[in-house]
Amino acid sequence: MPDEPARNISGGADGGGAEARFATGDPETRAEAVVDALGDVYWRKAYRGRDAFPCLVRTILSQNTSDTASQPAFDALMDRYGGDGDLAAALATADREELAGVIQPAGLHNQKSRVIVESAEEVVTDFGDADAFDRFVREGDPDAVRDRLLDMRGVGPKTADCVLLFSGGRGGVFPVDTHVHRIARRMGVAPADADHEEVREALEAAVPTEKCGFGHTAMIQFGREYCSARSPACLDGPAACPLVDLCDRVGIDTGAGKVVDPVEVDD
Repeated sequence: MPDEPARNISGGADGGGAEARFATGDPETRAEAVVDALGDVYWRKAYRGRDAFPCLVRTILSQNTSDTASQPAFDALMDRYGGDGDLAAALATADREELAGVIQPAGLHNQKSRVIVESAEEVVTDFGDADAFDRFVREGDPDAVRDRLLDMRGVGPKTADCVLLFSGGRGGVFPVDTHVHRIARRMGVAPADADHEEVREALEAAVPTEKCGFGHTAMIQFGREYCSARSPACLDGPAACPLVDLCDRVGIDTGAGKVVDPVEVDD
């Protein structure tokens, strides 16, 4: 287990989840080898236990924006509507314009306020309250939970998978955001032309169940620190990237210093 790095959003007491030890031995796939290598850089974590409805709201706010924008919006929402009562009940009856103003730092605030209020209304109508919704997410059949979440307006696969992972603690769930989508295809562990769902399917098939959650958060961290969309570390030389030996560098021309989306690479 590596020491806690100076910059690691997925580690330490403030990073969420719990320290985990995964099985050692030779990885069976290159995708598993990538996750194992990430475990040499970042703390290995297992995720579970967040309340399901706040987790859903937090993930909706994170859509198409950064943590630095969505976290203040979530904090403001909780200050205004959290209180000591049922968050779903409070948001189901919230004035949408007022809510939009509260969450404005997250961007797309009018759209997100509508999605949040409608999701809250569904939770109250179909489950009764946030506690019952939480039990459904934690205890229900994972496929049924995912399908129900996807039925909610504005909830896509990444949002549903994050709720399953961070609230339900479901193993084998590998949410795919823009970082994961880019890196998996760039490294060659998913097809270059794969969409988000196809990347998810490829990773969940190739990475052991207990490693998927950590693989998701660690790959996001790796994308922020090393493998950005326009300036991946390998452009500074192989020694600049800790995963260079596992990467096909699809779409990266280190000689010319040029980077394109993997799907744009000629066969």
